[in-house]
Amino acid sequence: MKPESIVLAIAGTFFGLIVGWVIGTQQPGPARSATTPPAATQPAPEGQAAAPAPVDEGRAATLRATAEQDPSNVVVRIELANMYFDAERPADAVPWYEAALKIAPKNVNVSTDLGVCYYYLGDADRALKQFDYSLAIEPNHAKTMLNVGVVRAFGKQDLKGAAAIWESLLKISPDTAEGQAARRALDSLKSAHPELGASAQPGDGSGSR
Repeated sequence: MKPESIVLAIAGTFFGLIVGWVIGTQQPGPARSATTPPAATQPAPEGQAAAPAPVDEGRAATLRATAEQDPSNVVVRIELANMYFDAERPADAVPWYEAALKIAPKNVNVSTDLGVCYYYLGDADRALKQFDYSLAIEPNHAKTMLNVGVVRAFGKQDLKGAAAIWESLLKISPDTAEGQAARRALDSLKSAHPELGASAQPGDGSGSR
């Protein structure tokens, strides 16, 4: 993944019509902007899995040494976490995201990336709780809102809750990549479940509770 990109990762088939998205914000340092235009990944050919980015073990060792020498260095911890995230090693990414968040507890991007890792590790409830933390920092954080819907739909089978937060995201950021993804998800979701068109209200089920 290019450092300036925000990757929309393909999570799986959604009612046979669209794909689901779990997105990481991937901010390795304070100089990078959370509003960098997203770059969507393309699905791998059928029957093939996209190869994860390999970890540069030499670079990782250097970063770990720097982290040990400087307990307050949040940048190296985020970079380490991102390296493991991109390599599809969420179990290795989690401790570094957690360590970074302890140093910078208001970093919404780190918090959301941590929640994505929890989801990849099979803990949808913990992911949603972490996304709640992100939304407490920044209530209209589009990437977090999109991820809440993904985890609700795929991890909790809470289609009404997923539809509700995607509706809310569309009201806030209709023209962003996240808003467009939410629109496609909603269109397919409501096509398969027409009853959701009338029952889902923005704000219902948007948190982890």
